[in-house]
Amino acid sequence: MNTPHINAPLNSIQKTVLMPGDPLRAKYIAETFLTDVVEINEVRNMFGYTGTYNGKKITVMGSGMGMPSIGIYSYELYKFFGVERIIRIGSCGAYSPDLKLYDTILADEAYSESTYALVQSGEKSHVLESTKELDDKIEIIAKDLNISLHRGRIHSSDVFYRQTFDYKEFYKETNCLGVEMESFALFNNAKVLGKQAACLLTVSDSFVTSQATTAEERQSAFTNMMKIALELAE
Repeated sequence: MNTPHINAPLNSIQKTVLMPGDPLRAKYIAETFLTDVVEINEVRNMFGYTGTYNGKKITVMGSGMGMPSIGIYSYELYKFFGVERIIRIGSCGAYSPDLKLYDTILADEAYSESTYALVQSGEKSHVLESTKELDDKIEIIAKDLNISLHRGRIHSSDVFYRQTFDYKEFYKETNCLGVEMESFALFNNAKVLGKQAACLLTVSDSFVTSQATTAEERQSAFTNMMKIALELAE
């Protein structure tokens, strides 16, 4: 069935979906890494594509920014399109002084002040886990590709522009390596629906050094996490 947000041909979405926030990043991945590509969604310009990577089918589709947006798309993919695993591939700001621009993070936990999970399913915890089995597989792939990973907790925030925020104190209290805006909702939906979820992030900017990447770099230059995630095609 189709939904108000996804209008995909029958059986065109694969069981494994890579989900960048930016739909143009999904387009870039499809055009750069996949063959025999078919567009499976363009509703609201949230582009999605299915193609072949090393002889195996995989789908890549944008999620939009923030928990409400990825909450809708990931829930519909899991619930109505038979998707079994979603791997978010996004950008984050670094809290940890050990992280540099373009470093890759495997987020095995998401901490959030958000009420997304509470409202969606009554979940009261502020820390939700990804799927360990999937994370362990990602670590093996990264090692085989000789790509270094930082594995740990990420901060999923509802607010991009905070009026007051002491990132050093927050880092000390929560042990979050950095901040993004989607993983907590993805992990919640996977837990509720009995599915799998993982999150690979590339450091796009740093609270520590104030360095930042450009919009074009965020769209097309974060290739290490893309290469790792693509190996999950089945």
